[in-house]
Amino acid sequence: MSTAQLVVQHLPYLRRYARALTGSQMAGDAYVAATLETLVSEPETIGPSGNVKVELFQVFTRIWNSLSVNGRSEQIQRDLPAEVRLGQITPLPRQAFLLSCLEGFGEEEVGQILGVDTQTVRDLVDEAGRELAADMATDILIIEDEPLIAMDLEALVEGLGHNVTGVARTRTEAVKLASTKQPGLILADIQLADGSSGLDAVNDLLKSFEVPVIFITAYPERFLTGERPEPAFLIAKPFQPANVSAVISQALFFQQSARRREVRATA
Repeated sequence: MSTAQLVVQHLPYLRRYARALTGSQMAGDAYVAATLETLVSEPETIGPSGNVKVELFQVFTRIWNSLSVNGRSEQIQRDLPAEVRLGQITPLPRQAFLLSCLEGFGEEEVGQILGVDTQTVRDLVDEAGRELAADMATDILIIEDEPLIAMDLEALVEGLGHNVTGVARTRTEAVKLASTKQPGLILADIQLADGSSGLDAVNDLLKSFEVPVIFITAYPERFLTGERPEPAFLIAKPFQPANVSAVISQALFFQQSARRREVRATA
């Protein structure tokens, strides 16, 4: 497959990223068009032996960051509430967040695209996660049977500005707590104290309401083979606090975006 064909293959993803970054498909496509014009005039920018997708996003990023107006926050086109939040995030953390959480690039790939090292990528994603979380505070139910881990998670999410509605150690406790106050997000282990399953607990809860779920578990294979709910995210133990922070913000951000799209579709 030629380089041109590979570029075309990745264009839908670049358009998606540009749309999220600018807040407008029209504005995003203008940057994508400028990227393609650069590739026509500088065909050597993308080599046949390199990672075409990473190099394509590198060219886009070079163009985006070359304009001083894009170095300020709140320059995003504000047509969706979720994108208002993105516009308020410092520009470089916003790019790192979208590249990793929306486009699924690994830390090294994000570093190549932004021209920074891996640790800086982690710091940027963490910063973006904290900025987003501060603007999307919600009630969180923790389903975790290890007291020390539950305490760590409770401190972490409260530090982000969220409220912990309760900590459940079993499937039964989780259902009882959720019936008292419906959470906006669930953090759940899979293997619980009495031998019950966090997966089953979450599936019970989602019969009554829909919220994003993040499974934090030492048994990721059970998530992959069990009856897992959607939307759900997976973090393996032992976890890094920065990773949990970023995934919480990712889950809440895209959940609110999806709800807004549903409202627009039915209007």
